[in-house]
Amino acid sequence: MPRDRTQLSQETLLAAIGDAWPPEQVEAALELLANSSGKFPSGVRKLPSELVHVIQRERLIIAMLSAASDLGYLETNVQDVIDRAGVSRPTFYEHFSNKEDCFLAAFDSSAERLRKKVGAAAGQGGEVWRSRVRYALEALLNFATREPDTARTLVVEARAASAAAVRRRVDLMDQFAACLDSEARTLLPDAERRTPVTASGIVGGVESVLYSRLCKHEYDQLEALLPSLMYFVVLPYEGHKAAGEEFAVN
Repeated sequence: MPRDRTQLSQETLLAAIGDAWPPEQVEAALELLANSSGKFPSGVRKLPSELVHVIQRERLIIAMLSAASDLGYLETNVQDVIDRAGVSRPTFYEHFSNKEDCFLAAFDSSAERLRKKVGAAAGQGGEVWRSRVRYALEALLNFATREPDTARTLVVEARAASAAAVRRRVDLMDQFAACLDSEARTLLPDAERRTPVTASGIVGGVESVLYSRLCKHEYDQLEALLPSLMYFVVLPYEGHKAAGEEFAVN
């Protein structure tokens, strides 16, 4: 028996459709989905076909994240995805050419949401480098806690997927490393003494910790990692004293 069909959250749908449709149509879509018990509601056909198309695509993406997290990418097949999405096989192939195509779309949309969340959170720290780092890490850990299927896909399953997925995963880590390096050089007086490899090593270390926890499904322990991760990030840039101060912050 397939797992219960996936639920498309308001946040995910709004992120996908942006402001392309009138608010009343979006509200109607959200109401139909909220009352659908995870099934694809027939009433949604009353909405514009383009909006239905987006909803279908997003359901398939969420279903892929769920299936890849539960079964592993290698064991997941198209039927697993359509069972969870509550759409037909022809509908799947209207959106994606195969399993890999769907997985890559799921990775890309999830990575973009993560980048936006982390970037927005870092901005709350103003011009204080450590505050920006702390807010960014909090957002990362909160994302992984609230969306474990998505986190496992980005961090764990992308390693086992296609060569294209591996490249996307490396690109995502490189983007975070470049951001860390740039902000340190801008906001810290002595950061120019560190090479970009410093930031790459830090991002790789944080990813390794997340990989271990996500592999073991320790989702409820992720947010408790913040003090240790702050110590790990701050140490190479500002030394033991500053890192110890951050470790002591609850």
